[in-house]
Amino acid sequence: MTGEGWPLHKIALVLYPFGAGAMATNVFFASLIGTWVGLPVISTGWSIGIGAMIGVPATWIFARHIRNMMDK
Repeated sequence: MTGEGWPLHKIALVLYPFGAGAMATNVFFASLIGTWVGLPVISTGWSIGIGAMIGVPATWIFARHIRNMMDK
């Protein structure tokens, strides 16, 4: 890193609400697609909880990508 701009952890913290929301939406829609093969639909509460967990690594990877683009 060049040291200019925000550090990786700060970028990840700012982007986390968006990443968790996107993951929650993906989980919910994936459960809707699962009904085609007989699986139950996941409730919105479970979708938000799972999305919050999956959102951590997804946001970290995206923040690392953003930081690398800033360095270039």
